[in-house]
Amino acid sequence: MSNAFVPRVGGILSADIAVPEHEREMRFYSHVLSTGENPLWREDLMNNLGMPVIGLGARSAEYAHLPLQWMPHIQVADVAASVEHALDVGGKELMLDEKNQWAVLLDPNGAAFGIMPVVSVEDVTPPDSAASRDAAARVGCISWLDLTVADASATRDFYQQVVGWSVQDVEMENAGERYADYNMLGADGSPAAGVCHARGVNLGLPPVWLIYLPVGDLAESLRRVREGGGKVIKETRGTDGKYECAVVQDPVGAWLALAPG
Repeated sequence: MSNAFVPRVGGILSADIAVPEHEREMRFYSHVLSTGENPLWREDLMNNLGMPVIGLGARSAEYAHLPLQWMPHIQVADVAASVEHALDVGGKELMLDEKNQWAVLLDPNGAAFGIMPVVSVEDVTPPDSAASRDAAARVGCISWLDLTVADASATRDFYQQVVGWSVQDVEMENAGERYADYNMLGADGSPAAGVCHARGVNLGLPPVWLIYLPVGDLAESLRRVREGGGKVIKETRGTDGKYECAVVQDPVGAWLALAPG
């Protein structure tokens, strides 16, 4: 998702989660995401200067059956057809709103995600549209999305059928053995998400969709994760010793990744 947000089949509109201890969670995310001289995120989290957005909701009775995961909302050509495809190839339906045309599904690995129709440009273009079209101006947004599973090939095929993504192989190597992870491409050919094997650099990651949220000072954000009752699960550093990304758990146990802005 390095390009500016464009409505398209396979494009990510947003991601949300319904959490217990909602006020504490809001304080945690506001504190963790607001590092650096010019913080990328606003305090309310829902509103930012770019797309896709995130939403942090309270865990009401209506949403109590949903897994405690950040769930990406993916645009598809036909919601009903995608639900049918998902059920045919081992997925499960958690919620379906036929009137408003959206659904929440589980893939065969237990990863939750939402689907919705392709939105119009008018529906997602903020008033300051000039800035929103400039990729360099995109702050306070999801910077990437990936899923790590034991059988990445079968998961790749599942999402091809359900979402309509096409695939680009990403060559990988672990312990002298070469293999491929996958970029999942939207209808315009741009990468929308990644599906990875649970090996090598991705060993030990959970089989849930990880949203990557950019921050101004990653080292400080990780300090605040620990300070706020979360956990740093996996850190990746470059040859210069600086953080490149980190996978963390928030205080209620939801997984996500943080990356430099």
